[in-house]
Amino acid sequence: MATSTSSDDSIPIELKEKLAAFDTHLSELEVGLNPILSINRTALIEKMDPLDAAKTDLVAAYAINSLFWMYMNVCGMNPKDHAVRQELTRIQSYMQRVKEIEDKKKAPKLDKEGAKRFVRSALWQAAQKKHEDKDISTSAKSSSHQNSQEGKSGKKRKRNEK
Repeated sequence: MATSTSSDDSIPIELKEKLAAFDTHLSELEVGLNPILSINRTALIEKMDPLDAAKTDLVAAYAINSLFWMYMNVCGMNPKDHAVRQELTRIQSYMQRVKEIEDKKKAPKLDKEGAKRFVRSALWQAAQKKHEDKDISTSAKSSSHQNSQEGKSGKKRKRNEK
């Protein structure tokens, strides 16, 4: 990176550009947070269900700690050696738990009564089919037995006729 300086200041142009971009982004953040900060928190939380309230609190805590992380970087301190890193990790773990709770709410639920009816019906149909198969096989055996008896008696008749 070149360290060119303007004639009126001792601050490098590249640094001025980065500071201007940082100021712009900080102003955008302030504009984005104003609607949230202007509403009374208790009134906002009363309108939400508990899961949404927890998500709101987690996002706010994460944003504050992230801003503090950035502040420490700007001041030249190493935030990795500070307790803010542990706090950010803790908040991330809570965010993961909230996500798991949301996923459980969205997961399909088992209709136990419907499942019982389905299984009972399937077992009844299987029992009926087994019973019908037994009847068919019994009738088939008896008809084949009759045919074989008729076949034997027919042979005897033929012998007697000769």
